[in-house]
Amino acid sequence: MNDLPRFLPAGDRALLVEFGSEINPEINYRVRSLHYALRQNRLPGLGESVPTYRSLLVYYDPLELSYERLVEHIARLAANLGQMELPRPLIYLIPVAYGGEYGPDLADVAAHCRLAPEEVIRVHSSVDYLIYMLGFTPGFAYLGGMPRAIAAPRLEKPRSLVPAGSVGIAGEQTGIYPVDSPGGWRIIGRTPLKLYDPHRQPPVLLAAGNYVRFVPVGPQEYAEIKAAVERGAYEVKTLPAAGEER
Repeated sequence: MNDLPRFLPAGDRALLVEFGSEINPEINYRVRSLHYALRQNRLPGLGESVPTYRSLLVYYDPLELSYERLVEHIARLAANLGQMELPRPLIYLIPVAYGGEYGPDLADVAAHCRLAPEEVIRVHSSVDYLIYMLGFTPGFAYLGGMPRAIAAPRLEKPRSLVPAGSVGIAGEQTGIYPVDSPGGWRIIGRTPLKLYDPHRQPPVLLAAGNYVRFVPVGPQEYAEIKAAVERGAYEVKTLPAAGEER
């Protein structure tokens, strides 16, 4: 892994800062550190920045800020990322009803992995998943750290509609569909929480750098939480994380 970032122009109003070529917690930590450093060290003409697995896309106004000046500014910040102290991450506790109408592919995942459905649930809910980035649809979190023991291939034929809140597995990835959308992941459960709500501030529940812990619930508790969410009376539970994985 190269400690020096790579700078690539992305059109005439953005700069791509690459820290590596692999999905790696330490690389992602440096991406998020630079994202935070730019928010704390503003320049006239500097726009928003968008973190990904291994790079940061930085928007800027070329009429106020030159490409060369921006690269110089970011290079200086990148050289001191080891001194950055990021906000302590949170663990979001996400209730999930597994199997049945909520997880129609749970049995198929269990058969593929040669495990009982209950064991798939136990393994899936035993990990705190790092949120590497958001993308695909509003609020879709790309999670890292799913055990290989429950990895399963995507569906051969994607569904035209996957309900919001569906929890899926695709290869060695797991994630939650924040809105109704097509999808090819194998659905093993569903959460009653709203990961994306345009009427809420902020509209997106999860944030990169934090963690997700899936908490199994039964149908009755799922219905109770869903009703509370609809009334605006449910408060998402969080815990402080032990520390950054680097």
